[in-house]
Amino acid sequence: MSIETPTLGTDRLLLRAFSRTDIPALIPLIGAREVAATTLRIPHPYSANHAEFLFARLEGDNEIRWAITLAPDGTLIGGLGLRLERDHNRGELGYWIGVPYWGNGYATEAARAVVQYGFATLNLQRIYASHFSNNPASGALLRKIGMQHEGSFRKHILKWGQYLDLETYALLKAERQR
Repeated sequence: MSIETPTLGTDRLLLRAFSRTDIPALIPLIGAREVAATTLRIPHPYSANHAEFLFARLEGDNEIRWAITLAPDGTLIGGLGLRLERDHNRGELGYWIGVPYWGNGYATEAARAVVQYGFATLNLQRIYASHFSNNPASGALLRKIGMQHEGSFRKHILKWGQYLDLETYALLKAERQR
C-alpha cells in the first residue's frame, strides 16, 4: 500500500510532495558537495539521472519524502524523508537543506512537523535519526526536536574512502507527549 505524501505547513515552510518540475532547482541544491558530505544516501556529483531514480523510488510504500519549500513563494530549499518500518512501528528521519539556506532553522522546523505527523497521524512508536559525528549541527537539530542520544557506532560508515562514526538519536511517542 503506497502512502500519499501529505502537505504539511509550518510558520515559514510548506512541506509537499516532490514534483518533476522541481528537478532544475533540486540538482544544484542537493548536488552541492557540502550536502552530500553530510548525508549517507546522496551521491556526488548528483545528476538528472539520480533525480529520476529518486522519483521512481517515491512510489514505494515504506518511505514518505517531502520537498521543503519556503511558504511565501514556494522556493525549494531542501528535502526530508521518513522511512517507515511497519513491522516495528518506527520511522527513520532523514533531511537535507541546500547550502544557501543553512543556519536559518529550516531543517529543525521541518523535522518538528514530520515528527508530529509521524506520531499523531501514522501512530509510530519511535522515530530515530543518525548523523555523522563530524556534523555536530545535525546533532544539535535532533536534540532541539526532543531526541535523545542513544549511542555511537564507531567507524560505521565508509564515505568517500574514509570511515566515519555515526551518532544515533531517537524519540518515543510517550516522550513526545510529555
